[in-house]
Amino acid sequence: MDADLRYPIGKPERPERLSAEQRRELIAAIAEAPSKLRAAVAGLSPQQLDTPYRPGGWTVRQVVHHLPDSHMNAYTRFKLALTENQPTIKPYEESAWANLADSNGPIEPSLALFDALHQRWVLLLNSLSAADWEKKFNHPESGPNTLDKALSVYGWHGRHHVAHITALRGRNGW
Repeated sequence: MDADLRYPIGKPERPERLSAEQRRELIAAIAEAPSKLRAAVAGLSPQQLDTPYRPGGWTVRQVVHHLPDSHMNAYTRFKLALTENQPTIKPYEESAWANLADSNGPIEPSLALFDALHQRWVLLLNSLSAADWEKKFNHPESGPNTLDKALSVYGWHGRHHVAHITALRGRNGW
């Protein structure tokens, strides 16, 4: 059961190449992620925000703060891949970031940051040519990643974490 709670919509697919239609769908998912996150946390009390979405998992509050942290890194990776020749990106320790003081503060700044970041990111994504999607960045742990592959991951990522919250709300009758 823990595996189901960890991956409520399944694990991400990571194709190297996407069709134009797949890209449109994933960009739409990225565009919708901020409003879906806001809806998922609407009306939650501080105690509910501090409830882990699964045993041993992050709290809802940490998930909310994690999303802009993660997507800021992704946005930067896209911009690096578009402006440099297959740059090597710097990974970060998600769990350590989730335990910093700003990940335990009010969620509104992270919701606003997520909104603004996604407005810019979607503008960038919609401007890419077919050749741009083939550009790559190197991840020190997973190797080369095309922008198509990264789009697949981040189109999934927002839905994944929103599902953590909505599944918790459903299980707890919130």
